[in-house]
Amino acid sequence: MAETTLPTGSSAVGAEASGAVPGPKQIRAACDAILEEVEKVVIGKRRQAELLLTALLAGGHVLIEDVPGTAKTLLAKSLAKALGGSFRRLQCTPDLLPGDVTGSNVFNQKSGEFEFRPGPVFTQILLADEINRATPRAQAALLECMAEGQVSVENQTYLLRKPFFVVATQNPVEHEGTFALPEAQLDRFLLRLSIGYPSADAEAEMLVRGERAEPLDSVQGVVSLGTLLRLQQAVRHVHVHPEVRTYIVQIVSATRLGKEFALGAGPRATQGLYRASQAAAALAGRGFVLPDDVKKLYPSVLCHRVILGAEGRLGRRSVSQAVDQVVGMVPAPVVDASVVPPV
Repeated sequence: MAETTLPTGSSAVGAEASGAVPGPKQIRAACDAILEEVEKVVIGKRRQAELLLTALLAGGHVLIEDVPGTAKTLLAKSLAKALGGSFRRLQCTPDLLPGDVTGSNVFNQKSGEFEFRPGPVFTQILLADEINRATPRAQAALLECMAEGQVSVENQTYLLRKPFFVVATQNPVEHEGTFALPEAQLDRFLLRLSIGYPSADAEAEMLVRGERAEPLDSVQGVVSLGTLLRLQQAVRHVHVHPEVRTYIVQIVSATRLGKEFALGAGPRATQGLYRASQAAAALAGRGFVLPDDVKKLYPSVLCHRVILGAEGRLGRRSVSQAVDQVVGMVPAPVVDASVVPPV
């Protein structure tokens, strides 16, 4: 099966990606610049913006589960503008076809041949809005893009340019006319998060900023896509102490042993928590992972990957409460930062 890479409008990616690997201070400076631009639009949601950036640095994808009007789209758009990357929105509906996601072959009457017309997945940041309204066939088409970084149409494979970042949304309240995401696709999302309503002060500030101009127009590109690729590469150099690595494995394993769960988190969750912890440490300007990084991230990494069993449901606990209980029984290691090798 032949492979082809389609251009995405970023000619600088390949040249800049070959530069030196940034250090912790450079990573934090770049991340602070990105977050500052995002906060021009999304006010009072620093933690959510950091989680989104953490997933991007770790090379994963994000599922935002929240009610309408909580700035899910704005968060993705502002991040794309701050990165100077292309942004596409895919509105998921029950009549969405796989070809509407990936693209399809179209007959060209002038040349007398079929030519491939790329779909919205050929972008840097893709917003899959209301993903649970798409049929399982359309969801499966997006699954290959997320998992493999490629699109297969008939006998041709088209590689997606990196970085490729999917931000999917779904409404946790409205279920009429929706198709629940299967466990295999939920497992492809590195993080699941909720934005929540803004505070009264943040909502008032939002009205002031949007009174005479569109806040999104003020967002500037502060990091090139080539720099972002180097940041992603640098994240993999963040040191993880063997005891912290063991702690991550024990946390995920605890969800498989707990009686509250019918399905525990799999090895992909272990890898995801590991990479996300590295990204969180890099975002904080450190060249090493602390147990606190793991503690802050495990709810976003694990809660959408487990299923409560009969005992958990009878206890009338939420998934997050059950996960917190089993993880709380795993002792956290004490890591001496003075013995961490320099980066």
